[in-house]
Amino acid sequence: MIARPFSNLPELVCPAGTPAGLRTAVDAGAHAVYCGFRDETNARNFPGLNFDRAEMREGVAYAHERGVKVLIALNTFMRAGATDTWKRGVDDAVASRADALILADAALVAYAREAYPKQRLHLSVQAAAATPEAIAFYRDRFGVARVVLPRVLTVEEIARLTATAAPCETEVFVFGGLCVMAEGRCMLSSYATGKSPNMTGVCSPPSHVTYREENGAMIASVGGFTVERFERGEPAGYPTLCKGRFQAGGGALHLFEDPVSLNAIDLLPRLADIGVAAFKIEGRQRGRAYVAAVVRAFRRAIDSMAAGGRVDVDELRALTEGQRETVGAYKKAWR
Repeated sequence: MIARPFSNLPELVCPAGTPAGLRTAVDAGAHAVYCGFRDETNARNFPGLNFDRAEMREGVAYAHERGVKVLIALNTFMRAGATDTWKRGVDDAVASRADALILADAALVAYAREAYPKQRLHLSVQAAAATPEAIAFYRDRFGVARVVLPRVLTVEEIARLTATAAPCETEVFVFGGLCVMAEGRCMLSSYATGKSPNMTGVCSPPSHVTYREENGAMIASVGGFTVERFERGEPAGYPTLCKGRFQAGGGALHLFEDPVSLNAIDLLPRLADIGVAAFKIEGRQRGRAYVAAVVRAFRRAIDSMAAGGRVDVDELRALTEGQRETVGAYKKAWR
């Protein structure tokens, strides 16, 4: 694919699930990294991930020394009776010199704006702002500078929202896992386990995932619900309810969505052309080798676009879930 030269290219926003992951993404060519604290204030609250306060300050300093921005995600919804946890997260993120805060809860957006009038704020995809009116509310009421759009929109819809959102910027996901519902409204994990990404930052928490062998196959369950059966030698992904395989319509099928990965690398020139300000890579729970490979590939693609060169669309396929990929709703190809 040949891309025409672009003078104002989108920012490459990359995942940093750990301090080592942050350094990896920075060194691989990220323009910005996003990360979160080691608690329920962020939507990737898994054991072994995220940052304590000292690690966050050190990570921000490492990135800034290399000209890379750090966006701190406090993108879950505040729990009644515990709002101080989220407010303290905002305070500590600002003290860490974050370039922007990624927020979902409207009350937390209001707190951040009142307490820190000069702090740059981004609206998380978890807020599910997908209409001109919703974006205008956050832009005009709270001065939100960028909105991360849900992965359920077509390119044409993104173009219209980007045009009407200005001067608020738009950011879109271009690679990684797909959430099959409008983000911010996931109920399946909450129903099965009492925990969800939106409230506690955990989808299919490991404490609720079990495996057993049955007639040579591996059976995976979440919260007591059987969601997958992997035959011997079959690739086995981490079980989530939305990508589980269920008996329905006389057969076993992925009822909600197939376990495939988003890969929109061939849409980058079009997304840049309509004015999208940032390309986001999903994957804070992924290993450093994965992050390095994906970030380098997308940075090469963006740099090639800048020069009007060729964008290699093949090298990322080996990193997609099950080596299967989709452009999702961007081309109305998502079931």
